[in-house]
Amino acid sequence: MVHQTRTVIVTGASRGIGRATALRLAEDFDLVAMVARSEDALADSASMIEQAGGRALPLARDLRLPENAAAVVAAVAEATGRIDAVVNIAGAVPQANLMALSDDEWDDGLSMKFHGARRLALAAWPHLKQSQGALIFMSGATAAAPSAALAAVSTINAAISALAKAFADQGLIDGVRVNSVLPGAVTTGRRLAMIARYAAARGLSVEDALLHYASEAGIARFGEPDEIAELIAFAISPAAAWMTGTALRMDGGETRAI
Repeated sequence: MVHQTRTVIVTGASRGIGRATALRLAEDFDLVAMVARSEDALADSASMIEQAGGRALPLARDLRLPENAAAVVAAVAEATGRIDAVVNIAGAVPQANLMALSDDEWDDGLSMKFHGARRLALAAWPHLKQSQGALIFMSGATAAAPSAALAAVSTINAAISALAKAFADQGLIDGVRVNSVLPGAVTTGRRLAMIARYAAARGLSVEDALLHYASEAGIARFGEPDEIAELIAFAISPAAAWMTGTALRMDGGETRAI
């Protein structure tokens, strides 16, 4: 019997939650296709997978460009002939007050996180349909709690959650499971840089700033990228075969709404 190479695509795979997810999924899949804009950072992430005994296919592509979603899918299909799962994580959104956000900043956030994920899902869909695979969209806990301070983040996350639900509806027809993941405050490099600025502005150590920020958010601690990666691994595993159209929130209890 010919072995089929089970393949997953992970975007935003060069750092943070994306890198942690790619490393975790290398345990479950024969090949992890890793997509990010930074070729050097992507090579480092791919090397980590290979050193652990996995297989990686690094693809340095900017998913803000409409043609790159199809290019990624074509490269993966050529390498393995199948796609079993897609995990959309890429998409840094400007963190600025509603009154200060420019049209360009709104467009940049939408072009990567929303349209980039949408295009990749559409391009990969025929392969996911054939493999009866799984699709993940990365939203965020802020989708349920819009604020002026994080207007673009919360608005685009809410749109991503709705998009995931729409794809899940089509997935009921085509046999593709679709879920969204909504992390809260996680210690990514971007988050730690924000905390460092917060600490400097208040004359605090970074450690004290982490505790202070967590206390203000009403949580015991920040989450870790590995914890989100584990949730994603479960969501696309056979153990979650009956779960689709679900928003999976992991935020340490910060969101008080049901």
